[in-house]
Amino acid sequence: MTSTCSASSAAPRAEAPASSTAVARWWRGREQDPAWARPALLGLLVGTALLYLWDLSGSGWGNAFYAAAAQAGSRSWEAFFFGSSDAGNSITVDKPPASLWVMGLSVRLFGLSSWSVLVPQALMGVASVWLLHGSVRRVAGVPAGLLAGLALAVTPVAALMFRYDNPDALLVLLMTGAAVAVLRAVEATRTSAQTRWLLLAGVLVGLGFLTKQLQVLLVVPAFGAAYLLAGRPPVGRRVGQLLAAGLAALVSAGWWVAVVELVPAGSRPYVGGSQDDSFLGLTFGYNGFGRLTGQETGSVGTTVGPTGFGHWGETGALRLLGTAFGGQVAWLVPAALVLGATALWVLRRAPRTSPLRAALGLWGTWLVTTWLVFSWMSGIFHPYYTVALAPAVAAVVALGAAVVWRVRGTWLGAAALALATALTAAWAFVLLTRSPEYYPALKWLVLVVGLAAAPGFVVLRALPELPRLARTAVLSVVGAAVVASLAAPTAYAVDTAGQAHTGSLPSAGPTASGGLGSGVARAGGSRHASQPGRTGHGGWGGGAGQVPFGQAPPWGQAAPFGQALPRLGGTGGLGGTGGLGGPGGGGGGLLSATRPSAELVRVLERDASRYRWVAATVGSQNAAGYQLATQDPVMPVGGFNGTDPSPTLAQFQRYVADGDVHYFIPSATAGGFTGGGGTAERDSTQIRTWVEAHFTSEVVGGATVYDLTAPAPPVSSSSASTDLGSATT
Repeated sequence: MTSTCSASSAAPRAEAPASSTAVARWWRGREQDPAWARPALLGLLVGTALLYLWDLSGSGWGNAFYAAAAQAGSRSWEAFFFGSSDAGNSITVDKPPASLWVMGLSVRLFGLSSWSVLVPQALMGVASVWLLHGSVRRVAGVPAGLLAGLALAVTPVAALMFRYDNPDALLVLLMTGAAVAVLRAVEATRTSAQTRWLLLAGVLVGLGFLTKQLQVLLVVPAFGAAYLLAGRPPVGRRVGQLLAAGLAALVSAGWWVAVVELVPAGSRPYVGGSQDDSFLGLTFGYNGFGRLTGQETGSVGTTVGPTGFGHWGETGALRLLGTAFGGQVAWLVPAALVLGATALWVLRRAPRTSPLRAALGLWGTWLVTTWLVFSWMSGIFHPYYTVALAPAVAAVVALGAAVVWRVRGTWLGAAALALATALTAAWAFVLLTRSPEYYPALKWLVLVVGLAAAPGFVVLRALPELPRLARTAVLSVVGAAVVASLAAPTAYAVDTAGQAHTGSLPSAGPTASGGLGSGVARAGGSRHASQPGRTGHGGWGGGAGQVPFGQAPPWGQAAPFGQALPRLGGTGGLGGTGGLGGPGGGGGGLLSATRPSAELVRVLERDASRYRWVAATVGSQNAAGYQLATQDPVMPVGGFNGTDPSPTLAQFQRYVADGDVHYFIPSATAGGFTGGGGTAERDSTQIRTWVEAHFTSEVVGGATVYDLTAPAPPVSSSSASTDLGSATT
């Protein structure tokens, strides 16, 4: 009896629940990892999620241009597939629809709200941090993985774009995932595994093309070179595998492109951003080579000016270090240069197939290639584009630090660590100086801590005979170096998360002025507009050449990025009476959405179900404000800039005759831009002129509205000119 009881009482202690065992195994992580590795990773991901999700709804719709397209996709599967601006499917956005697919599904599942539009981007940011951490950890260890993930998470432009609904969040996630897949192919020992990883990389690159077209190709040279130089199979097989990956990319992107090109133009929406209703034309024109040369037909400006650069800032090697761009992503660039170059030297005799050297080469090539293209492209280039550099900068710093740390006992290693720390602290001081009103003491704290920590690496190398103090000294020096390197970008990232960002030109961090270039730090709304150094609705964003809302800067005067924007063909400034998206009676503008009054919304919603479009207006941001307020389709005449030939006057007249459009709301962008656009300028102007001549206007909630179902009464020839003049007033 005693033995039986003992056995039965011991049995429960011998069998642990399977679920508890699985949780414990997950919490422990890999056998070779220290016990703190998994909790540290969890802390990193939770902290990243808090940073990216904190008060997310404060930014409202973010970029209403894409939010409206997501709303359209939630109402119409055709709009979802093509990426239409409106559920009436008049025109698409000027990008492929992959990012809209994610947001459209979120809106379908959870309803239209700021969170359903923006949360997917935040989750993409957390996923990007996790992927980068895991990839770096595999080849360089747990500390390096955590450093890489943390550096990416607190990059200011990452904190901006992973809280925003532009396509860049998905693009960064896909490019990071493709890089991870290529590096796994380098590590793999079996041919089948290598091929599978490369095919996955190709598919992700193809999806990247469906996110932001040719920009994804900037990282492809890094992928190809990494596997071609470090892959395990013979060179002929490596080439064949890379060709297969290229084919996978072509298929994963080409199927959608083929559908758009093969479907008759009359059976699909117009391809926004193009002048020929062709997605291939958009790919190689406005969104392709036009970005490199500055010859973007239909853009805000299409020519390179007499100074040798276009309307988007001076090109050159120091471009991304200037005021408009430096505070976005360049904080750790000195460390990346010093540590990356030193690490490559240290690894010069490593085996050809070394995963560590392949990783350093891949991320380094990504960084250099993208940096060079961004530095010299003459076309449209906004500060937030630099988020594409963030994973590469973070990875090179972490991998370089891990390699150099292993040789810290040599003078080369100690000197590299010291130099990287000192340069990073000094550069952070320079960047912080450009925002003089933003916590002035921070720049001095970073500089002092960095310059104090830098010689510590040399001292540790020179005094190895202090074993009892060694651990404490090492932790102190390393901790000070990390604080000096990451404190400033972290502060900017937190500042970015605490700001409301809206419109087409978001920018991270506090307002910057002076420095190596001129530019803006933020465009759109700000909850701190009354504080010094912040940008609210009073101007472009600070720095040299501030332009008040409601005024169009003439050619030759200072404006964003050091150049002037062209005047609008219509009346008013860049947003009519409301400026760049100001209230203006609901007039809206080029860069920010309209904010219609409640009275106007009620009028637009009247009998909305009877019409394909409840209203039409020139410019996508103008239309987006009305569409998001009513959740009914609004036609953006002329697309984003008002310069696309969609619809033509004849097409619009046919829509009106068929009773498809209820109202027309004029806007300041009705004339298009004088900087270029061909006949598209005349299309939008002719439509507005025709409406004003044939329909009677009324003012609703501060906005002028034409009811297209109620033609104006005919006028006698003697009073025609007078009546027409009144109608167009």
